Amino acid sequence: MGREAVVYAQVGSEAGDIRAVLESRELILRGDIRRTFALSDLAQVRVELDALVFLHGPEEVRLMLGATMADKWARAMTTPPPSLRAKLGLGNGTQVFCLGQVDEPELADALDGAISADLHAAGMVVARIDSAADLERLLAFKTDLPVWTVYPKGALAGFGGAPIRTRMREADYIDSKSCAVSERLTATRYGRRKV
Repeated sequence: MGREAVVYAQVGSEAGDIRAVLESRELILRGDIRRTFALSDLAQVRVELDALVFLHGPEEVRLMLGATMADKWARAMTTPPPSLRAKLGLGNGTQVFCLGQVDEPELADALDGAISADLHAAGMVVARIDSAADLERLLAFKTDLPVWTVYPKGALAGFGGAPIRTRMREADYIDSKSCAVSERLTATRYGRRKV
């Protein structure tokens, strides 16, 4: 989400100037008042005049964002994030050809009912990449379908985003979108470069 604003805030009996940072799962206040609120813990999110107002437990919180910005933040805070299935583009009966393990529960749930054993019937490929050999196996398919590479995230991943991106680009694929799959895995969507 990445919204950020420097505003006057009231949190219970405290008041002061803060920097508010709205992330996908939390609202962070820095400055005169320092708090982190999980969005799932907020109640009665609304706009009152120029303020974004909500309850966190017994405390009322007011951020003086201005009416327009307060409305945008309230909508962002109360709109559920899209499901992994939606992020992957699995709507309208899209079928997926899978390479590698679909052993992460979040990925298995997202792909439930959409897996096809026939590459020609699929609208996209989802490939679990844990090694250079897995990546080369994917590239051997030479498909023009969109490809989601699913791989371990973070610095501790043995084989991750940077080598995958480099090799996919060498093979004339261009990355267009990324999303988290789980705490452990992330995914990047690639498509064939148009010439």
